[in-house]
Amino acid sequence: MQPDTRTVAAFDFDGTLTRRDTFMPFLVRGLGWPRFALALLTCSPWLAGYALRLVRNDVAKQRLMLATLKGKSTAEMDDWTTQWLARDFPGQLREDAMARLAWHQQQGHCCVMVSASPNIYLARTARQLGFDALLCTEMAVEGGRLSGLMRTPNCHGEQKVVRLKAWLAGRFGADAADKLTLYAYGDTSGDKPMLRMAQHAWYRGQPWAETPSQP
Repeated sequence: MQPDTRTVAAFDFDGTLTRRDTFMPFLVRGLGWPRFALALLTCSPWLAGYALRLVRNDVAKQRLMLATLKGKSTAEMDDWTTQWLARDFPGQLREDAMARLAWHQQQGHCCVMVSASPNIYLARTARQLGFDALLCTEMAVEGGRLSGLMRTPNCHGEQKVVRLKAWLAGRFGADAADKLTLYAYGDTSGDKPMLRMAQHAWYRGQPWAETPSQP
């Protein structure tokens, strides 16, 4: 079968390909519960503010990253990822979403993961799942250690559209939107801007078309 390079499938990760969030379990695996609980306590004002919709997603997330990742080496991140992939990741994948991914791959479509979670563990995860590209929140590294800061904006909401459009233009040309068929898969309101880009959108495992009453 000739690969259909005119079709792109963009998948959110947490809650779409997996059954639940993966970033918190990744941090727990690396830090252990006592240190993770201490980090949550340190960040509790910002996390509580986010829960009450008083603090933006990216602000709360940055505080958590500083509390848990600042000063950690890239070698440590690779070790954490190895442990997480072996002990926590198995059994987390949604069968329906993985069947959709497998179908796209069998058709020769270009598959890209678009996630707000960080590259420190998603880079290996995306490769393991056979994705052609990964667009996610990237962490800043200085002298082989994480600064705890995000190198790119949090890849959430409209930022997913910004990143995906830039990647499509870089790979397929400035007129990519006019010559490609885009499928998009998500599970939260933060994915809907990306779903609106697509000719074929799936939300929580079902075909999706936005109606005027939807946010």
